[in-house]
Amino acid sequence: MKRIIVLFLVLVACKQSSVVEKKVTSGEVFGTYYNIQFFDTKPVDFSKEYDSLFTVINKSMSTYIANSDISRINEGDSTVEIDEHFKKVFMLSKDIYTSTNGFFDPTIGVLVNAWDFGPKGKVVGLDSVKVDSLLNYVGYDKVYLEKNKVKKDLNTFIDFNAIAKGYGLDVIADFLSEKGYKNYLIDIGGEVVAKGKNVLTEKPWRIGIEKPNFDGTQSQQKVIELTNEAMATSGVYRKFKIDENGKRYAHIIDTKTGYPSKTNILSVSVIAPTCAEADAYATAFKAMGVKKVKQLLLKHPELKVYFIYEDKNKKLKTMSLNGFPE
Repeated sequence: MKRIIVLFLVLVACKQSSVVEKKVTSGEVFGTYYNIQFFDTKPVDFSKEYDSLFTVINKSMSTYIANSDISRINEGDSTVEIDEHFKKVFMLSKDIYTSTNGFFDPTIGVLVNAWDFGPKGKVVGLDSVKVDSLLNYVGYDKVYLEKNKVKKDLNTFIDFNAIAKGYGLDVIADFLSEKGYKNYLIDIGGEVVAKGKNVLTEKPWRIGIEKPNFDGTQSQQKVIELTNEAMATSGVYRKFKIDENGKRYAHIIDTKTGYPSKTNILSVSVIAPTCAEADAYATAFKAMGVKKVKQLLLKHPELKVYFIYEDKNKKLKTMSLNGFPE
């Protein structure tokens, strides 16, 4: 009888230990929220590891931290030796700068600041003369690496905020993959990396795309399924400013003109192999416009794009390109 009871308890314990549970960690990072979920049969908590990785990325590339590597470089400190994170983002930015014909350009930071969307350097009474003057310091082809140091004009301001957040998701994804997890979802401020599936539902991860609401309310335009892909959305319906004349202008600066982007596009969602790519391309596509994006996609079948825009009557319209999920 004792043997039977012991065997029964062992079987029950084994059965309980094999139950898959969702492990969720949430918090704040990069000026927004994060939510990371994966599945395991045992108690596990990676919150300290996440925080450590986020700290390293911020220390390397946050323009909002005074003593970060990028802040010191922007201040003219020529002694800064960049880490591997900075180098990867720097080189990927070069590739996307080239493929978008300069519409993605991290050196636009000097104008992001001037228009009061950055951490410092707001220009009072910004006019066409001042904008043209600042454009002289814009151009990612003007900055380069020499061993582990960045070489640039003293007045050029490098800003990776349009790619670094996406890269941060990729770093967490690499961490979880290295730990052996094949099914997880990482969400940082609406940008996502989806691997595998939702084990509890046995279905692909379901991701909502936000409807552009200028009144601050939140609602979904559509819901799609993602598996082994990343997605980022760039929009003008949340981060904008209103000038003294009541005119609304967006935080995405046109690298060609130096002025906030002026198009009827309200939101661009991009699905890509990595979130860094999705993040950067979404920003560029907002300024490029549909026609130029279609031309670029002929050479980039790996990118899927979804536009939300206003027609002539100010009604919302949508457009899916390159097989973006319906």
